[in-house]
Amino acid sequence: MCGIALIVSGIRIDLSPSTLSQSPNPEPLVTVSVDDLKAALRRRGPDSLGSKKVILQYNKNLSSVEDRELVSVVIEDAEIENDQSYLQNCSNGKAGNYNQLGNIGELQFIGATLQLRGLNPIIQPFVDSYGNVLIYNGEIFGGIHVESDRNDGEVLMQTLANCCSCGSNGHTGPCSVAGHGCNSVPNVFSTIKGPWAIIYWQESSRTLWFGRDAFGRRSLVVHWPTVKDSRFLLSSVSPFSSVYQSSDFEVENGTHHNFWEELSCGIYSLSMDASKLHGYLAGDVKKHEWGNAMLSELIKWERVSFNPKPDELHGSLNETLEGQRHRHTASSDIVTFESGPDQTMVSLPAHNVLSALRKSVILRASQYRIFEAVRCYSRQEEHIPAMELTYLNVSFDGQSAPDRISAKAGVKELRRIAPLRRWKLVEIDSDLSKLTLEMKHVMSLINPANTYMDLNIGVALWLAASGDGWVSERPGNNSDEDQQRLRYKSEARIVLVGSGADEQCAGYGRHRTKYRCGGWHGLNEEMKLDVQRIWKRNMGRDDRCIADNGKEARFPFLDEDVIKVLLDIPLWEVTNLDQPSGTGDKKILREVARMLGLHEAAVLPKRAIQFGSRIARESNRNVFGSNRAANQASAGSVVINRS
Repeated sequence: MCGIALIVSGIRIDLSPSTLSQSPNPEPLVTVSVDDLKAALRRRGPDSLGSKKVILQYNKNLSSVEDRELVSVVIEDAEIENDQSYLQNCSNGKAGNYNQLGNIGELQFIGATLQLRGLNPIIQPFVDSYGNVLIYNGEIFGGIHVESDRNDGEVLMQTLANCCSCGSNGHTGPCSVAGHGCNSVPNVFSTIKGPWAIIYWQESSRTLWFGRDAFGRRSLVVHWPTVKDSRFLLSSVSPFSSVYQSSDFEVENGTHHNFWEELSCGIYSLSMDASKLHGYLAGDVKKHEWGNAMLSELIKWERVSFNPKPDELHGSLNETLEGQRHRHTASSDIVTFESGPDQTMVSLPAHNVLSALRKSVILRASQYRIFEAVRCYSRQEEHIPAMELTYLNVSFDGQSAPDRISAKAGVKELRRIAPLRRWKLVEIDSDLSKLTLEMKHVMSLINPANTYMDLNIGVALWLAASGDGWVSERPGNNSDEDQQRLRYKSEARIVLVGSGADEQCAGYGRHRTKYRCGGWHGLNEEMKLDVQRIWKRNMGRDDRCIADNGKEARFPFLDEDVIKVLLDIPLWEVTNLDQPSGTGDKKILREVARMLGLHEAAVLPKRAIQFGSRIARESNRNVFGSNRAANQASAGSVVINRS
């Protein structure tokens, strides 16, 4: 996990309707400084922090505006405060003498890194010999080959350096320059399997590229230029100061204006032209199509089979894999099940989902393990530390919260079916009345999300990702009654999160309502809406809250291959909302749980984290006086009063 930010100034940017998501409104005066951004990003990337500037200039000696040639110079972080002396002694082969140049714009790149890959320490921004600059927050799980001892950001930089300039003009297909094919920047971005947010300066085309993956698994918020602040800003997170200066400024029509907004998923370019405006640099923002056909299909989220005929509904129960005997091994699965999976009949769709999820989890959990093994080998260390699997649970009601009860039962079940693994349950107890400063901090993290539901979820995730709580240990071979509760803080740097499961498998209560009112078609449309807006409602917020602890969130259910497998399965095989809660909702995942021997977990009812941890109940009492009053006020959608 990394934190990235960009400040663009001195450029008059033309925003097309496809990039600007809201109409111009009056705005508060907000000051966002470089130091504010660095402080916020450093929490996400504790291993290193760097900054570089790209200075944009034109030759003042050319009389014709049309003939002006745009040139750029990259300045190191230590030299930013002394730009002029540096530029006077700098030449990139085109710039000539500094006195003949006029500064018209600058781009400042800031990168903080949580390094999980690569043997050699890295510092962002990446800069290559061509003058390209990259800041990157993501993981490459496929699409671009990355050796086990390499950092994926460095590999991505090398791949982008080989790109042509065609994409900057709106072309997304492969080009044929000098008789050989080469990729455009949008094509490379579209190839990446995994979460990412990227900001990239392409020197050859004088183009700034930026964007986030198709499902928004990595946060990127934006401030589009306005009258009061003409800068163009991108950041992984909004600094604390900017949130409380704006405080969701209310405009005349009663709507709220926020300095920051979530950047819509996609690939964008900002191309520069020094000839359009006399004395100024004009910038044109465009949004590009994805260059990957499979990814485009996943974004559409169109399921072929969602309205069953009576014979299909009953016949699907007979389509099984009989007598399958899968003995999972450490080399093929994340968990070695000593008892093997459930030996009962297994449906083909559930088997396919289990296979896809197994690959997804292995990839996300073992990749860092491989990195640790290679690093230990390079240091000639004899032993690799054993991997410990930590289960994080947050409760605002001690041992009585539903999620705490389920967590303890779940770990007990995991220990039964996988006794050779080291399972640890970290119990994180909290009380809203003691979190005054922490609540304000989380408010800045969830921004631009701004409801009490967002805050409750954000606080629960933030506390969970901290890994700071209690563990229960048995001295010797004593019984459970003799357990000692000890203080513990998890040092894990990767957090596996189940985001996307409810959206894709009909786990929300409103899915049952849509099914009752609109049948299979109504349910399918609601699920499609949930998946297509998950970037805005969930992913950016969740990423910001988890990453603030210097941890990286990984989402197995939002793996591109898992999404495709679930889409290929008829909807009636995924869920059956004619059955009661705990049975028909997320039916296919319950079947997968039974295949793994998790019979108790397979029948647990769905509970959102804000209800299972009971933070919503405590919040409702504090803000509205009671749960009943909160329900009458539709508390979940009420905007937070930050004053």
